[in-house]
Amino acid sequence: SIDFQLAVVVVRFRRTGESTRSEDDGENREQVVRIAEQTDLESVALADGAPVPREFANPTDDTFMVEDAVEAIGFGTFQWKLSILTGLSWMADAMEMMILSILAPQLHCEWRLPSLEVALLTSAVFIGMMISSSLWGNISDKYGRKTGLKMSVLWTMFYGLMSAFAPIYGWILVLRALVGFGIGGAPQSVTLYAEFLPMRSRATCILLIEIFWALGTVFEVLLAILVMPTLGWRWLLGLSTIPLFIFAVLCFWLPESARYDVLTGNQEKALATLKRIATENGAPMPLGKLVAARQEDRGKIQDLFSSHFRWTTVLLWFIWFANAFSYYGLVLLTTELFQEGGNKMEPRCSLECKYLNSDDYKDLLWTTLSEFPGLLVTLWAIDRLGRRKTMALCFLVFSLCIIPLYGCVGRASMTVLIFIARAFIAGGFQAAYVYTPEVYPTATRALGLGTSSGMARVGALITPFVAQVMLESSVYLALSVYCCCCLLAAIASCALPIETTGRGLQESSHHEWGQEMMGRASSHNSGGIAHSSSGSQG
Repeated sequence: SIDFQLAVVVVRFRRTGESTRSEDDGENREQVVRIAEQTDLESVALADGAPVPREFANPTDDTFMVEDAVEAIGFGTFQWKLSILTGLSWMADAMEMMILSILAPQLHCEWRLPSLEVALLTSAVFIGMMISSSLWGNISDKYGRKTGLKMSVLWTMFYGLMSAFAPIYGWILVLRALVGFGIGGAPQSVTLYAEFLPMRSRATCILLIEIFWALGTVFEVLLAILVMPTLGWRWLLGLSTIPLFIFAVLCFWLPESARYDVLTGNQEKALATLKRIATENGAPMPLGKLVAARQEDRGKIQDLFSSHFRWTTVLLWFIWFANAFSYYGLVLLTTELFQEGGNKMEPRCSLECKYLNSDDYKDLLWTTLSEFPGLLVTLWAIDRLGRRKTMALCFLVFSLCIIPLYGCVGRASMTVLIFIARAFIAGGFQAAYVYTPEVYPTATRALGLGTSSGMARVGALITPFVAQVMLESSVYLALSVYCCCCLLAAIASCALPIETTGRGLQESSHHEWGQEMMGRASSHNSGGIAHSSSGSQG
């Protein structure tokens, strides 16, 4: 028999991802279920190979947890609406990022800025993001996911609009840094989103949200093609805040995370949210009383360095750093290399400038479209290979695409290589966004994602000095830095101690989950690691 050992408070059935929702429920009720009451834990046994009865969403003592309810309600109308709303905040983030590669050459020429000041303009945004990432994570863990997300979106919209009116370099530097401070809160939309998703759909949904990131980058380039030649960069900055404005208007519909409400002792509110989701999805609610996992202090940085998570946190920070360093580096390199053309070795004066022409915009659009195939690769690999191997594969392919750029390749070949490299590094970023919320428990999930995102901003902060400043003195050196960084990140991905494929989101980081935390991908462990919904554990 399969034994699931769970906490004393309630019989919790963790293989909720495989709970059946068919007409076979009648047969399932005939399964022999033995409940052995013990002083410190309860054990549930099923016959070998038996399907999981749906009744386990409603355990015998009429109590259930948020995880059970989310699994029982399943994916439906509510999650589709949430997907679009979360997607809008991603789209806005992507647009604000994509502006950097368009704004930098424009201001370089218009305001006659030296290349160091151009690089500083890009870095200012990332400094803001780096400072604020863990702060927004803390706000989300202490005051709620919805509160943190709403504040960050309104902040970004206000300063994004203000930066369109910047009269001089100093002003735009400060205002873009403040925009960056707001964008640092965008990853919290993933925390909120992941906490409403059933295990079966989680990886696919978080990856599909990335479509909005890709749409945002493409929309920004198309907007630049239309706006830049006629209206100029100020209009581009102003119009780029449109998705943020739409998000701010629709934000009143957004509920607070039920997992967060339960964790803060607000069971009634969590139950109301779950009932609302069940009504919108047309699904039945589990019967009984909603109970919480053990109460914990929320959002403490030392929790990320507990014995269970220390190694995971350190490796994840480096993986996020390498992801952003390489991804944004390639975005900036694209415009730099296209401006240089084939003759990359000719040194340039730092005040010499070239406006982006229509060919540059077209090539920028092509390389931006690479986000979509990158998404498909990750979507295919994430459940088949597992999260860790998918990240390692993406880093490796990126490194292999950078190597041919050492030679003097033509513009067409360069576009193809950059296209493939960007597809895979974007895929690696997406895999990291799936893995990180899955690996941390509810109490530290937003903080874990926030600090990882903060490390990504450190990478993005350094990258302009490699892609824009170092490139002027040596193309080979700049490319080597990116190549080596990604090879190290591929090794780090393989070294991650926990595989989260097919595992439920953890509510608690206490002893009862110790087996699951240490369990890697071995689905036969006794800690209740659920099997991957696709049946292909990585």
